[in-house]
Amino acid sequence: MQGEIALVGRRIRYDDRNQRWPGLRLGTNRAKRIINLVKKQTFTMALERHDRHVPFFMGAVKPPDGVEIVPLEIGVGIQAGRRDGQDRHGRMFRDHEFDICEQSLSSYIIAKSQGATFTAAPVFPRRLFSQSCMFVNCTSDIETPADLSGKRVGILSFQTTLCVQAKGDLKQEFGVAWQDIDWFVQQAEELTWESGGDASINQIANGRNACEMLVEGELDAVFLPNPPPVVLESGDRVKQLFGDPKTECVRYFRKHGYCPIMHLMVFSDMTVDAAPWLPRATINMCDEATRLTYGYYEDPNYSLLLFARNELEIQHEVLGNDPWQSGLTANRANLERFIDFMVDQLLIDAPISIESLFHSSVLDT
Repeated sequence: MQGEIALVGRRIRYDDRNQRWPGLRLGTNRAKRIINLVKKQTFTMALERHDRHVPFFMGAVKPPDGVEIVPLEIGVGIQAGRRDGQDRHGRMFRDHEFDICEQSLSSYIIAKSQGATFTAAPVFPRRLFSQSCMFVNCTSDIETPADLSGKRVGILSFQTTLCVQAKGDLKQEFGVAWQDIDWFVQQAEELTWESGGDASINQIANGRNACEMLVEGELDAVFLPNPPPVVLESGDRVKQLFGDPKTECVRYFRKHGYCPIMHLMVFSDMTVDAAPWLPRATINMCDEATRLTYGYYEDPNYSLLLFARNELEIQHEVLGNDPWQSGLTANRANLERFIDFMVDQLLIDAPISIESLFHSSVLDT
């Protein structure tokens, strides 16, 4: 076997005489991944089970010649079990476990601001409007966003991307300062950060659940990307903050020109040092997966949702042909505004440049 790999700060050449990689402990996951990179060009890709990722799981996306992509279905947070496990974000941040990973935008920015050895490609496989994720208790006298001031609001964590977006939207769109809300967080923060200011941030006790607390009136509102049945089936005890959230989301899109980014595709520096072409190839593969997914919906019976095809046509009319665009140019305004939210919320000390978040090979996209 022959080969040479560039790790951060040094290069390692295969020792043919002794049949080994000097300096690597071959029992470690790190060593096994390096050998896969050089020998087989095999890369793991940790993904959520979104429809735009179905082409990866089906093997319908063609990788570059000589390359094998191994898609892994791995969830996060409070979601139900996935085929290949849970804790996708944590496993990538702690252990650099995957070669390509769908990752939280906010936690990634925090990690980069702290000097973490990761880079990214401008592919954004999860987007959400915060206005569709705000639920309130019907007895809390909350009719407008302004009524949230002074209220008790449950969130997954202070740095969860949807929660950062919601806090920023409340302040910028409706004049409700995040400092004026009592926040109750469901789970531990993904990454540590130095909180500051006069914000009220409370940890929900073990065994308690923010959604159940909302239904029971112990919380006035919750902001969640995927509310569980206890909220959706609560009858007249819980309602969405916006009576017509779709109209509010369309208004937001027309004002700002995007559906807010939640996730992006992240790599460890070790991976891209060995395969510097991978970030750009990931853009191409993800764009192909999106194209294939749109094609699936040409069959009006592809989805369990009987009017899915009709809804897609309406989406094209309202939001344009592709609100999921990759690349820096199409997403710069979104990223800049989100970074401003993070600075305002004291999650990072100062603005971080867009270019520093992404691999040098994709800065022209």
